[in-house]
Amino acid sequence: MSGAEMPEGTGRVPSLWEEMVAQNPAHSSWYVDRFRSMAAQGQDTVGEARLIDAMVPRQARILDAGCGPGRTGGYLHRAGHTVVGVDVDPVLIAAAEEDHPGPTWLVGDLAALDLPARGIAADFDAIVCAGNVMTFVAPSTRVAVLGAFAAHLGPQGRAVIGFGAGRDYEFGQFLADAKAAGLVPELLLSTWDVRPFNEDAEFLVAVLSRAR
Repeated sequence: MSGAEMPEGTGRVPSLWEEMVAQNPAHSSWYVDRFRSMAAQGQDTVGEARLIDAMVPRQARILDAGCGPGRTGGYLHRAGHTVVGVDVDPVLIAAAEEDHPGPTWLVGDLAALDLPARGIAADFDAIVCAGNVMTFVAPSTRVAVLGAFAAHLGPQGRAVIGFGAGRDYEFGQFLADAKAAGLVPELLLSTWDVRPFNEDAEFLVAVLSRAR
């Protein structure tokens, strides 16, 4: 299964990414080319994936939420994990299928995420949401997105979400939204290379689990 559309309800609120692409249809292709170029130049594009790989058991089930062109999920698949990637942008999903065959790549809205409806069990060992994805979803859907993450985690699963400051989503508000969605922080970092979080941090990597 790859590239398939996920069902979406009527009256769906478009993400900020979709609004950006509507204004500049070439943006998605530029984004794909940017990461292909970085990889070709030998730049490190998989730091997020290495952290996730260190957190999970071998042959884990991992959801790459907002997977883009597949750099994170592709690495994790090659490391031996079962990976499902979901992104709202079909151009990015097409690039993921081309550059990183193996995972299940799906076009879909994270706010309406329902993988069991597609025959995919909702018991992931980890959900990774990198690349500032949480700042590109529609603000009115943030709690719904986080709630969908909580619903797709296994009993011991963890969601790891990273994004930068200055993107109209205060870290404190994000943590409040996570709590409202049934997620609690286990660890807060300021980088994907495991530096501690502090009040002056310009980036947040939150390791969250389901509230018990």
